[in-house]
Amino acid sequence: MYIICSDLEGVFIPEIWINVAEKTGIKELRLTTRDISDYDVLMKKRLSILRENGLKLKDIRAVIAAMNPLEGAVEFLEWLRSYAQVIIVSDTFVQFAGPLMKKLGRPTLFCNQLLIDSDGSIAGYKLRQKDGKQKVALSLKSLNYKIIAVGDSYNDITMLKKADRGILFRPPDNVKNEFPELMVSYAYDELKKIIQKTIEEDL
Repeated sequence: MYIICSDLEGVFIPEIWINVAEKTGIKELRLTTRDISDYDVLMKKRLSILRENGLKLKDIRAVIAAMNPLEGAVEFLEWLRSYAQVIIVSDTFVQFAGPLMKKLGRPTLFCNQLLIDSDGSIAGYKLRQKDGKQKVALSLKSLNYKIIAVGDSYNDITMLKKADRGILFRPPDNVKNEFPELMVSYAYDELKKIIQKTIEEDL
């Protein structure tokens, strides 16, 4: 039996921090896990920028409220959930995810948590567990599931490598070129065929 473990941003929804950067005009916030492989370094940089510019949780939530899933994502996820068990495994945060999960039909989500000060400022963050994406894949495999993993960034690589089938979806060239052993897909129809073939060949 297969379980699909997929990243969220870049696969089903646009990158939240890029949208925040565009809304605020703060170019440094455009950096994502596609650019910086060390997630802690990336998040500390983001939080420092938020403090410097007086941005609070409500400001980011306002940007997220206006965001929508990527074109075709809702239909693809509906098909995927009718075909196999699906878990969204993301480095986003509970405080960000709600509106977008509703628009996606509330799939199962494993993610992290922000630490919020009394004035609504973001003081820090708490990982669900270190290298949580890889550990999700390993834990499910220990329960005798087979895993198909989908992601687009550096922070997805350990999950993709531990899966029975790891697929990069619309990755930037730097990630694709650094991990040539991983299968690459650029469209939902193509991704659907890869998933179908992987599962049906194992029946």
